[in-house]
Amino acid sequence: MVQRKTQDWQALSDLAQGKGFVVERVRMIETDIAIEGAFEPPQLARLSAEDQVFVAAFLRSHGSIKEMEQVFGVSYPTVKARLNRIAGALEFVDLDPRPSRSEVLERLSRGEISAADAIEQLEGRG
Repeated sequence: MVQRKTQDWQALSDLAQGKGFVVERVRMIETDIAIEGAFEPPQLARLSAEDQVFVAAFLRSHGSIKEMEQVFGVSYPTVKARLNRIAGALEFVDLDPRPSRSEVLERLSRGEISAADAIEQLEGRG
């Protein structure tokens, strides 16, 4: 079953040919609940199937470029160039972004945070 899903995802990646796409329906397997909307796939899923395999191999090799050279039969500069190209296609995602001034003030006005908390956040300490 997992192999089939992987093949489906690779087929979708091949069909998109690097162009953007939106997933409009998601079904949870365990509960059979379906959610419809416009969902942007994660960044790694937007890479070509070949680049996804390359990233997975890089992770499995614990970032060893020497091992990547052996696995793919290419030179160090080739591995580095491909990693740089893939990295350039990915956006940096800040997992802990600082709230904007307006967000802090809105939370303060709704009573979600105290004035002291708001000051700390606005000064960048909280």
